[in-house]
Amino acid sequence: MSQQNKEHSSGNIGFISLGCPKALVDSEQILTQLRAEGYGITGSYEDSDLVIINTCGFIDDAIAESVDAIEEAMQRNGKVIVTGCLGSKSDSLLKQFPNLLGITGPHATQEVLNAVHSHIPPAHDPFMDLVPRQGIKLTPGHYAYLKISEGCNHHCTFCIIPSMRGKLVSRPVHEILQEARNLVEAGVKEILVISQDTSAYGSDLRYRTEFFNGKPVRSNIYDLASNLGQLGAWVRLHYVYPYPSVDDLIPLMAGGLVLPYLDIPFQHASPSVLKNMRRPAHSEKVLERIGKWRQQCPDIAIRSTFITGFPGETDRDFEQLLEFITEARLDRVGCFTYSAVEGATANEIEPAIPEEVKAERQRIFMQAQQEISRDKLRQNIGKRIDVIVDEIEDGQVVARSKRDAPEIDGLVYVDTDSAVQPGDRIAVDVYDSDEHDLYARMNPAS
Repeated sequence: MSQQNKEHSSGNIGFISLGCPKALVDSEQILTQLRAEGYGITGSYEDSDLVIINTCGFIDDAIAESVDAIEEAMQRNGKVIVTGCLGSKSDSLLKQFPNLLGITGPHATQEVLNAVHSHIPPAHDPFMDLVPRQGIKLTPGHYAYLKISEGCNHHCTFCIIPSMRGKLVSRPVHEILQEARNLVEAGVKEILVISQDTSAYGSDLRYRTEFFNGKPVRSNIYDLASNLGQLGAWVRLHYVYPYPSVDDLIPLMAGGLVLPYLDIPFQHASPSVLKNMRRPAHSEKVLERIGKWRQQCPDIAIRSTFITGFPGETDRDFEQLLEFITEARLDRVGCFTYSAVEGATANEIEPAIPEEVKAERQRIFMQAQQEISRDKLRQNIGKRIDVIVDEIEDGQVVARSKRDAPEIDGLVYVDTDSAVQPGDRIAVDVYDSDEHDLYARMNPAS
């Protein structure tokens, strides 16, 4: 549960946030408004007048985690409002939990607030000075997620996000930049740009021109990234669909405005599997583009995710995937076995792959990637790199490089006698590595 100051006059709200960073931003927006209206946020079931659970409903494990959280909250508190992706399946939730106080789908801040008001009316009119300008954040103080749009226009056969979150709706560019500036002024040192499809930002707005600080800014990912990069924080781009426009971002990375980091979910490399997924199906062109990106920005780190055991995936399809990662030599990779999510059209593709085959292919894939990762990290030994400090753990400084996003990538463990704090950006000298992390000493000149 989130724990915030409980001084209030409206009531105590318990809050559980599950799922991806996009859901986390939804939680932050709800919490911000609740605090603005005078509600207290508590980390205890016993102290809560009601509990809000922001759920995930993307894969079976996430659904199970959300259901378990609802069940526990009902048992320990009994007054529960459910929001988020699982909330889009309200009929089945009500059958299992008929005494829920309310159910909403994702990005439904006002609907959640309405449900809270109906059970615990606010005691007074809100005063915005009850909350900081950047709102309430569930992340550490030195980094924050910045959601730039909601929804997605793609129809990938394995994904039900468009049915839950709708079509692409981009936020006004001036609103995004103002939020980012508020974050930086509040001490945030790293901004993680997120959405369902970051590179499509502004397409629904016809890339219209708006104004920020008296200057025109077009509503596209290039102008947005360029302006974010001028605020003084690290800017990291996530969930970037591989449109041709991505090529335009590489010079921003080479020039230091945006971190040299791309999170692109390629998902597979076999043309037949990609066709069944309704994804771009030209792995040769992908390899060519990766090569050009590395020529323009040698320090670029590329993260991606893949699926093994997709319906219809043959041994040859899997071999093509292995050949791709061997040649692409991506920096950070995640791999998931196919999960037959209810409502996904891919479930109709034949033949379904046995669970043991999915798991074995995942094991082989990750073993191959582990060797690539180990080799690439080893190349950092003897180099001086910039890192951002995340925490001090038992006297050990835990940090991340520009090539590592929080919670999903690797870490840099730093030896130092100097006093450093989370959020400090320091230079370190790398002396060792393994398949995931780097080990370094703080440079005396930092």
